Amino acid sequence: MTAADEVRALALAAKAASRVVAALPSEVRRHAVLSLADALLASRDAILAANAADVVDAREAVAAGEMSAATLQRLTLDARKLSEVAVQLREVAAQDEPVGRVRERTLLDDGLELRRVTCPIGVVAAVFEARPDAVTQIVALALRSANAVVLKPGREVRRTARAIVDAMHACLRTGGAIPPAAIAMVDDRAAVDVLLTLDDLIDLVVPRGSQALVRSVMQRTRIPVLGHADGVCHVYLDAAADPAMAVELVVDAKVQYPSACNAVEVVLVHRDAAPTLIPALVTRLRAEGVTLGGCARTVALAPDDVSLAADDDWHTEWGDLRLTIGVVDDVDAAIAHVNAHGSHHTDAIVTEANGAADAFLARVDSACVFHNASTRFADGFRFGLGAELGIGTGKLHARGPVGLEGLTTYRWELRGSGQRVASYAGAGARAFRHERLPAGDGAR
Repeated sequence: MTAADEVRALALAAKAASRVVAALPSEVRRHAVLSLADALLASRDAILAANAADVVDAREAVAAGEMSAATLQRLTLDARKLSEVAVQLREVAAQDEPVGRVRERTLLDDGLELRRVTCPIGVVAAVFEARPDAVTQIVALALRSANAVVLKPGREVRRTARAIVDAMHACLRTGGAIPPAAIAMVDDRAAVDVLLTLDDLIDLVVPRGSQALVRSVMQRTRIPVLGHADGVCHVYLDAAADPAMAVELVVDAKVQYPSACNAVEVVLVHRDAAPTLIPALVTRLRAEGVTLGGCARTVALAPDDVSLAADDDWHTEWGDLRLTIGVVDDVDAAIAHVNAHGSHHTDAIVTEANGAADAFLARVDSACVFHNASTRFADGFRFGLGAELGIGTGKLHARGPVGLEGLTTYRWELRGSGQRVASYAGAGARAFRHERLPAGDGAR
């Protein structure tokens, strides 16, 4: 059997397992996710030992200039982080059942009722880099929403991912309800090329990692892809912004975790607020170790040396303690700038003027738009989704942090009592009622 055959065999087994999982009651899947959380903690020593080996290699890569310090930070796992992962899994288990929800009911005629009902997507392929938590989040979300998953971790995290999957497989074998094949993993880099061709078996691809990874996946497959290639997030400080709030929100959005995809990369300041806000911002951000660039008006107002921004800086995801500051004439100019240079991820306005806030939230074309809140809130756990599959910036299927609902689609269920289409055509045809019915509590 060739390597390609092995990958296809894994995907075939995952497809078969997905049908088993889809038929399981909600409480069985909920209990399975809770059991996985316990299994991770029970296997803590093995998982942390595997991660320590990955970290040794990663540190050598950082020293050689082959890996960023931010990537090493994301890769590193300790007992505290593992406990947090277990908490996330329990949060996912506690979420409302996403499958079998009745979203619409229409009475087409007496005894003929149409329902739109949520159902699993099927098999999700997750391709990710140095993110141990991606394994646990994606698996928990997939099983809770009655899907199967095929994992392809980056080589920098392969030992950690394998240890986590081994612990999960042992847990599923003990439980007996969910086939271990519902959590598949491939190690070989060439396996990605094979996975991306399996549009007859894989229903959704989720890339999590660098811009290069996400773009590469999007360009190489016909399978639907959920993800974002860039996280160029903006904060616009309006003329009516509270100065203290404005500074604190920018610092939080940049400094709290600068490598996150929801960290701010560009700050726009209303020209009337700029003489006050820019000196305060520059002073505070410099104290936090942030390297700053800006437009000519920003440079002129800055109390410290701020470099003149290059054209590319306005649409660059720094992923580090770097920030670009620009002065704009009004909220309309800010909206136009964000739509032209942003990545449609997360953008925020700071203002006490409701009119400006309403305009920004309505007209900025991004998955997440915030008023008087840090861009760092764009996260599945913080949104109350339990965890997130990823963040979608496209217009179709799912946008923003994607939780359980993003792993479902829907089917139309028609329940009749012997009706024939011929009865509704020709002379003397019956008329459809097309009466909208309440969906009830949403459960089938």
